[in-house]
Amino acid sequence: MSSRIRRSEMTCPAHSLAMITKAAASEADEVIIDLEDACAVSQKIAARATVIQALQSLDFGQKIVAVRPNAVQTHYHYRDVVEIVEAAGAKIDVLVIPKIESADDVRFVDRLLSQIEANIGLQVGTIKLEVLIEGTRALQAVEQIANASPRLESLIFGLADYAGDLGARSADDQWGMFAYPKHKMLVAAKAAGLEAIDNVTFAFRDAEACQRDAERAAAMGFDGKWAIHPVQVPIINQAFLPSAAEIAEAQRLIKAYQAADQQAGLGAIAIDDQMIDAASLRVHAKKLAMAQRAGLIAIQP
Repeated sequence: MSSRIRRSEMTCPAHSLAMITKAAASEADEVIIDLEDACAVSQKIAARATVIQALQSLDFGQKIVAVRPNAVQTHYHYRDVVEIVEAAGAKIDVLVIPKIESADDVRFVDRLLSQIEANIGLQVGTIKLEVLIEGTRALQAVEQIANASPRLESLIFGLADYAGDLGARSADDQWGMFAYPKHKMLVAAKAAGLEAIDNVTFAFRDAEACQRDAERAAAMGFDGKWAIHPVQVPIINQAFLPSAAEIAEAQRLIKAYQAADQQAGLGAIAIDDQMIDAASLRVHAKKLAMAQRAGLIAIQP
């Protein structure tokens, strides 16, 4: 599992430098500059230059910086990736790929990125991937998709497109009607060691709905949630913070593991009938990283 913190992933339209600037100044853990759904068809090609300008000129602080190109199946995709990564690849942490249908789609993007990275002098594999599971074919193939590339860091559930692909009359009851695809994607992500990101709350002015959805997603095991407006970000961030008990437990286990390593050279120890090793501690280290970012505990030297 990635060590990056993705409580909140905020999308912003790629054609608007003003909105990208606002997102860069927000409290979001990740900013996704969106060339797909948030960008009008008439603006898609011209928006590439705006994305490059934003990446080269804006200060995103410690945020994960992501770009969502158009879907692999469209004629926009390869130029989105080639033009933007060649011009500003060193500023990009992640590409978020929409409407993935198969593991082959992921492998295609992986190979394209490898060629571009090699061409511009980036270490191959530097730019990571997140993919959207937002169709019935994607859900059927989600286990294969989750294991398609070492670049993958998360799977994201796309409720609106999934509901449309299914032919659902409404997407309002997301925790009833859509519990199955959410859970199936969540299981596939965690089994592959990836993060799982829940869909956006569309009523962005409804703070109670956003909080309810975020808390439900966190309780279910999701690592974060999409946002479409800065007002949603602090609500989401708070919902995904670890509790005081979780922080204390993480500190206890990490301290015990470090002591066992230093005093006895042990790489795995048993604590309270749990087998603790370096891999399992990544989850606890991530909780502490979240707590540190939020100022709940002091940053360790």
